[in-house]
Amino acid sequence: MRARMALAYANITIELREILLSDRPDELYVASSKGTVPVLQFSDGSVIDESFDIMKWCLEQVKTDWLDINFGDQLSIIKVNDEDFKSWLNKYKYHQRHPEQSVDFYQEKCVKILLEHEETLSNKLFLFGEKPQVADVAIFPLVRQFAHVDLSFFTKKLPHLNRWLETWKESKLFQSIMKKYDKWEPNQTPLIVTFNNE
Repeated sequence: MRARMALAYANITIELREILLSDRPDELYVASSKGTVPVLQFSDGSVIDESFDIMKWCLEQVKTDWLDINFGDQLSIIKVNDEDFKSWLNKYKYHQRHPEQSVDFYQEKCVKILLEHEETLSNKLFLFGEKPQVADVAIFPLVRQFAHVDLSFFTKKLPHLNRWLETWKESKLFQSIMKKYDKWEPNQTPLIVTFNNE
C-alpha cells in the first residue's frame, strides 16, 4: 500500500501484476526469492523488494517536500513501525495463533507505541507539523490495519490518531491506489498503470 502511494505521488508509470498471496506465481520467486510483495522490477532485471526502499526510490525521482522535516526522526519512527509495531500487530491480528498471551496483551503492546503518535497529533495535523511527510505515509497502512481489528476501540482510545487516519483514507492519494485489479496471469496483455492518473 505505501509503495503504491509513493508510486502514485511520484506519478510513476508501471506494469502492474496483481497477485494473490495464497496463490503466488513462480514468476514472483524468479524476481525475488523472498516471494513477498511488493516487488519493483526494472527493465534491466534489477529489483527492489522492500516497500520502504521502493518509497525512497520513488522520492528520489521527483522534487518532494516529504523529506523536509527532521528526516532522522522520521526514520526512527518508521523503524519502530516496521520492526516493533508490525511484530505486535501481527500477533494482535492473529492472536489465535499466539496463545502464549491474550489478545488484550497484544493490543496493549500496540497501543503503547501508538500513544506516542496520539500525543504528537493532539496539536498537529501530521506527525511532523502541518504538512505530510514520508513517515506519515510509511506508517499509515499498519495503523489502518490495527484500527480495523476493533474500530470502536481505536476511535475511542486514539481520537487524534483516528482523525489523522481518516484524513489519509479520504485523501486523493490513497483513493488513487484502491482500485481493484484482476489477478495477473502469465502471457496476458501488460497492464500499464499510473495510479494517481487513473
